[in-house]
Amino acid sequence: MKVCVFGAGAIGGYLGVGLANAGVDVTLVARGAHLAAMRKDGLRLQIDGEERVARVPCTDNAAELGPQDFVVIALKAHSIPDAVDSMLPLLASETTIVTAANGLPYWFFDVDGVPYQGTTLGSIDPGGKQHERLRSERAVGCVVFPAAEMVAPGVIRHEHGGKFPIGEPTGERSPRIERLHDMLQAAGFDAPIRADIRDEIWLKLWGNLCFNPVSALTAATIDVVATDPGTRAICLSMMREAQAIGDRLGLRLRVDAERRLAGASSLGPHKMSMLQDLERRRPMEIDALVGVVQELGRLTGVPTPTVDIVLSLIRLRSRSAS
Repeated sequence: MKVCVFGAGAIGGYLGVGLANAGVDVTLVARGAHLAAMRKDGLRLQIDGEERVARVPCTDNAAELGPQDFVVIALKAHSIPDAVDSMLPLLASETTIVTAANGLPYWFFDVDGVPYQGTTLGSIDPGGKQHERLRSERAVGCVVFPAAEMVAPGVIRHEHGGKFPIGEPTGERSPRIERLHDMLQAAGFDAPIRADIRDEIWLKLWGNLCFNPVSALTAATIDVVATDPGTRAICLSMMREAQAIGDRLGLRLRVDAERRLAGASSLGPHKMSMLQDLERRRPMEIDALVGVVQELGRLTGVPTPTVDIVLSLIRLRSRSAS
């Protein structure tokens, strides 16, 4: 079984090392200094007090790799639209695309019978390029709960977690989702198959919506964001607005806001990905994590005053940092 991880950054690299060490025929797509370091010294993963090194075939040209059985998209969400054309050589008629990026995947509304079926979100898939070229029938969902950071080119530090819930958009237990489950489990990851993967994706976004931009705006770690009275109140307000949107979309949250905040607080002094990107002067996933909720508010007729304020602030922060 041939697997390509497209975007071998922190999470993609973590997946790549696990799959390689499990004997999977895995290749990585990366670029720049990170790619050069992996080619020279292998991909190094710092985890559980040790360093694991995997020498994995890697490239910045996916056309060298040929068609794959699975393509795991682990890019930053804002990078996906521009990368779509370079993914096409990896796709054959039976290739499965595993969407493992933050935010909502391009196929989220391409499920029979869901509210607003067929909607294309400009904040996620401008111009509908992913729908047109990757195609929704290829895709399965994957929610990324681990935290990892690229601390140097070719070096990934795992901070916590190993859970990657997966599922068919329709909720069925298909042969391809079973194969993906078996492969991820053999690589040491916890990959439960969910019949409600859209709800799981929404739950992840529900936290990212507020934790990420508030962390970037305040330079505070997640434990502080989730417990400081002021930032906690902002997060709760944003979550209430998103929950009202989710209700109109037919999405179910299996935990309440207090429990979601408690879970975030328990992560300790972890820097959210948006703060990491800001500190490194990299583009932040603003539209994928915050702008999309504003767009959904407009779609469903739900007011989003707190989301709108935070979105304006983080967009200005991004411009001032560039």
